[in-house]
Amino acid sequence: MAARLAVVFLAVSSAFLSVSGQKFNAIFSFGDSMSDTGNLCVNGPPAGLTLTQPPYGETFFGRATCRCSDGRLVVDFLAEKFGLPLLKPSKQGGADFKQGANMAIIGATTMDSGFFQSLGIADKIWNNGPLNTQIQWFQQLMPSICGSTQACKSYLSKSLFVLGEFGGNDYNAQIFGGYTPEQASGQSATIVDAIGKGVEQLISLGAMYVVVPGVLPVGCFPIYLTLYQTSNAGDYDQYGCLKRFNALSAQHNSLLQSKVSSLQSKYPGARIMYADFYSHVYDMVKSPGSYGFSTNLRACCGAGGGKYNYQNSARCGMSGAYACSNPSSSLSWDGIHLTEAAYKKIADGWVSGAYCHPAISA
Repeated sequence: MAARLAVVFLAVSSAFLSVSGQKFNAIFSFGDSMSDTGNLCVNGPPAGLTLTQPPYGETFFGRATCRCSDGRLVVDFLAEKFGLPLLKPSKQGGADFKQGANMAIIGATTMDSGFFQSLGIADKIWNNGPLNTQIQWFQQLMPSICGSTQACKSYLSKSLFVLGEFGGNDYNAQIFGGYTPEQASGQSATIVDAIGKGVEQLISLGAMYVVVPGVLPVGCFPIYLTLYQTSNAGDYDQYGCLKRFNALSAQHNSLLQSKVSSLQSKYPGARIMYADFYSHVYDMVKSPGSYGFSTNLRACCGAGGGKYNYQNSARCGMSGAYACSNPSSSLSWDGIHLTEAAYKKIADGWVSGAYCHPAISA
């Protein structure tokens, strides 16, 4: 009898560990340039897209792969950690997506085009696959991934979903369209509500493990530090970041955390995780040496211009731009996105729970 119980216990433990230990069937990713592994370039990159040029991709792939970094992204490291292949872009024809697919696309927003039209800034977005559209792309793939509706419910319940980050481009469009950070913050509740609805859509399809990242401290990014630099020392915090822009990100994240908390209560059977992009990156800015970085506010790849090595007219991948000799010592890759080294640390923080609540791996 004891031996039989032991066998049953082991069987139950193995089944439990396959989920609690996070041996996922697949990873499905949604988002923007922080996550895109090639969707924008599947049918040929748009003219003038610099990230298809060296030195993008040089650290890991040895070539540009349409990723906005020198190498792998957070979703790549998550796939590696859980023994899954790197995520193929969902627009890649004829691919097998049973172990994962990436719906993320560069320039993606949370909100649909009508939102930006209502603000008079429709010309400031690419709107390549906003959140609702990406979920539609995923639904179109589902029959080839898991078959029937019931089979998909089972399969997707043991898969990991990463929803974002979303929101960054919604705010970028407003800021570049002439809105102040304070004015843009007036749209935060609408944007966060849309993200929450996206989470609920995925749960309705069968998702049980959903990571919802917040937005980053853009006031610490070379693009913002260059374009919106001022002579007023009071506009900067003690680490050299622009306070108004970080306040916008912080407000979004506060609302998003509350939204995630309410969803956790509404769906107690699901594991909905808030990934704290902001705090982790800001900690790297505050103590770069602790993370192995020698530079935190200066882009690794650029034309060498200015305090932050960012110039719109000579961005990474453009003529005259070049990468620093050791990208792994930099937090920022091109002034807009992070280095592979930073993304690896972020993925580690999400899996361990240091910067993800609850942890992916617990």
